[in-house]
Amino acid sequence: MVRADARENRARILQAAREAFAEDGETSMNQIAQRSGVGAGTLYRNFPSRETLVLAVYQEEIERIIGTVPPLLAELPPLEALRRWTTDLVEAMRRKHGLGDALSSGAHQAIAEQTYGPVIGAITELLDAGRRDGSIRPDADPGDFLQLTGALWRSAPGPGDRSPHMLALILDGLRTR
Repeated sequence: MVRADARENRARILQAAREAFAEDGETSMNQIAQRSGVGAGTLYRNFPSRETLVLAVYQEEIERIIGTVPPLLAELPPLEALRRWTTDLVEAMRRKHGLGDALSSGAHQAIAEQTYGPVIGAITELLDAGRRDGSIRPDADPGDFLQLTGALWRSAPGPGDRSPHMLALILDGLRTR
């Protein structure tokens, strides 16, 4: 069983890393230790390398996004829930791609393997809700949807960001006729 103070330290480190990486993907481990208020030893005991820390931040983000599916479906029609959820996923993927230089190809593969199934499960839940209410085509495939949305997080963010328009086109293609 993990002590409460150890859990709190880990949570502080992850929060500090998430914020630091969002500001600057090149943030050092020492800067993260300072920002989280823990010593370097505590940081490295929890995360032996920068790569393990980046992976943990990303994994936690994906878990958070997946956890938003039930509340979104409880308050919104399925297509709107899918739009909001996908927008959140796109932002997370853009942050991950911003950290890409910090990760080896093996780490990229590990992220894909760890998150693919849960992300497909979340998309399936959203699509199934739309199928049940008749708003989403019966042949909508979660894998196809994820592949199409890959273009969204690769598009340039900022004032000329085309991803909202592209997402609208993807969602329109899911609608029943």
